Amino acid sequence: MTTYTAPVRDMLFAMNELAGLEDIYSLPGNEDVSADLVEAILDEAGKFASEVLAPINAPGDRQGNTWRDGEVSTADGFKQAYEVFCETGWNGMPSSTEFGGQGLPVTVSTPVLEMWKSANMSFSLCQMLTLGAVEAIAHHGSDELKSTFLPNMVSGKWTGTMNLTEPQAGSDLAAVRSKAEPRGDGSYALSGTKIFITWGEHDMAENIIHLVLARLSRPSSWSTPTAASAPATTWCAHRSSTRWASTPARPPSWYSARRKARSATWWANPTVASSTCSR
Repeated sequence: MTTYTAPVRDMLFAMNELAGLEDIYSLPGNEDVSADLVEAILDEAGKFASEVLAPINAPGDRQGNTWRDGEVSTADGFKQAYEVFCETGWNGMPSSTEFGGQGLPVTVSTPVLEMWKSANMSFSLCQMLTLGAVEAIAHHGSDELKSTFLPNMVSGKWTGTMNLTEPQAGSDLAAVRSKAEPRGDGSYALSGTKIFITWGEHDMAENIIHLVLARLSRPSSWSTPTAASAPATTWCAHRSSTRWASTPARPPSWYSARRKARSATWWANPTVASSTCSR
């Protein structure tokens, strides 16, 4: 069994003596944060990391995920751990209270994230990518998109990914070829190929939101990166008069397309796209 003991004392020292945690308490929005609260959070996070996440780390590596009939199942214990993880509020620590998060300072949530990664890296990546998608939508999404996606993602009901890597590019942004082309009605058609999507399919959440990095095609000779997100637990998303809705069925070709990572066309509004809809 894997063991892990969080270095809470060292973390508190760094936060207080180096990061100036006491000064952070006085910032707007942090009125309820105190030294006692922070210490209690780190103590409880350390217990969860050592008692829940660390024991399933090595067994999870040995067993791995399984794919059957188009469905991905995580290793034993991961789904149950994720349910408790979300129920106890760990998923939304740094997220805004407006969307159901705890709104805690990043200086407090960062050492807790370190505990998750130290105890079980593979498990922690799911939350890490979800938080990245949450932050992108919170900063750049419309009010409608925020109200649709963020409460579900902050609670952990939905998870998120980042679709950056391409066969010819790796993580080189300058070599990314996926494109977002304006369709003239406020939406975009996305085309390209993405690979190595961490936590791109699993059984721990009811929906998976894909944040897709693409180049925005313009009439001029230059292009800039843009991002789009979409439900990935449905094979295609369509736009209604008020919001994006998803069809529950998945045709056989959907699985083949996912496995072969072949080119797909995604239909999107300026910030939301379906990364699984090929036409």
